[in-house]
Order: sequence, then C-alpha cells, then structure tokens
Amino acid sequence: MQEQHRRFYSHHLGQDIDMMVFGTWGYPVVIFPTSGGGINEARDFQLIESARPLIEAGRVKLFCIDSIDRFSWYAKHLHPSIRVQNHVFYDQFLSEELVPMLQKECNVDKIGVAGCSFGGYHALNFAFRHPHQVAHLFTMGAAFDIRQFVDGYHDDNVYYNNPPEYLPGAQSEHFQWMNIILGTAEHDFCKDSTFEIARILSDKGIRYTLDVKPFGNHDWPVWREMFPQYLDSIG
Repeated sequence: MQEQHRRFYSHHLGQDIDMMVFGTWGYPVVIFPTSGGGINEARDFQLIESARPLIEAGRVKLFCIDSIDRFSWYAKHLHPSIRVQNHVFYDQFLSEELVPMLQKECNVDKIGVAGCSFGGYHALNFAFRHPHQVAHLFTMGAAFDIRQFVDGYHDDNVYYNNPPEYLPGAQSEHFQWMNIILGTAEHDFCKDSTFEIARILSDKGIRYTLDVKPFGNHDWPVWREMFPQYLDSIG
C-alpha cells in the first residue's frame, strides 16, 4: 500500500497544509481527523489498515487532510466570530482548492468524505454545503451541533455551518444522489446527535442508512469495523 505525505500552499488559508495519501488509484475519499487529531491519526489508529484490501485492490484512494480546528472551533483565545470565519476559510479551501485537485487527479466529478467523531461533523457539513461535489458521505460516532463552540454567539456563518440548524431548510437536487451512511454505536455518547440528523433527513425525504453497532461505544475499534463496510458501498 503506497503512502505519501504532501504539503501544499492554500491561498484561502494563507498557509501550508499537510495531507497523507494512501493508495495509488481508486475513488477519492477525504478523511477528516477527530478533535485535536492530525494527518497521521487515521493511520496510527489503524483506520487505514482496516481498509487495506480496498486500497490495494484499487477501489479507493484515501486522503487524510489536516484540519485547522485549533484556529477555529477550538480557538478559545479568539472571538467566536473569528473562530467561525476561520472555519469558513477552511471550507473555501476544501471546495475551491482541495476538491478540484482531487477531481482532476482521480478523474471524477464528485468525491467521498468521511470522519470519526468531530471529523464526522466536518464530513457531513462539507457534504451538505457542497452536495454538487460529494457523492459519498460516511460519519462514524459524530456530533453535529457546533453551537457549543461559540459561547452563545450566533451569526449567518454559525447558522450555515451548523447542520441541525440549516439542514431542515436546505435544498439541492444532489441530496438525492448522495450515498449517506450515518454510523453510531449503542453506547456512543454522540448517538443522539446522529439520530437527530437521521430524523432531519427522514423528514426531508433524503435517503440514508443509519448503522447502529450493538454494544459498541465512542472509540476506534467500532470505527475500524464500520469504515471498510462503508467504503465497500462505493460502486
């Protein structure tokens, strides 16, 4: 399994950003890290290893992108308006820089996005903000309400990056073509958040799969079980 580290400059972020790439060809899936995680997290916690057969078979190519959470949602030293604005810059980087690069590299119209825990928030938020760029969405043990990170502050940027708020009114023909799998576990403390998103999607008539693992909790062994199963749904 080929492994490659890449560093490139983002004009939207005004800084270099790092990414780990696993595989030589296959459908591109971007993996977002958990809170405080980095580009090596998915490899170090064996999430990549769980998908090795699919990577080596050339079915998927995995891109572990870094986050800027330390400058956005977790930047308690910054005013909440600046935190969320920094996330908007990150979203623009993803949509206008990273995804076009992957579309060209892998010769696809849309990509897949995935994430565990807070990485699942990033995956789902990006997918529903940019459904014309995403064909597959996989969340594992995720929570989606970011109001806990903004100390009561609220503006349009908060609203449009908080899925429980904006999703009920969101509209796109691309929603119906997205392969959505929402994964959680019976004893995951984020289970109710996943159920809330499932309810919103049901109310909107958007097709999805809700996968609840029995006896599991909010941890990597459950996510390692989920991940290759979800990737296998990519045609």
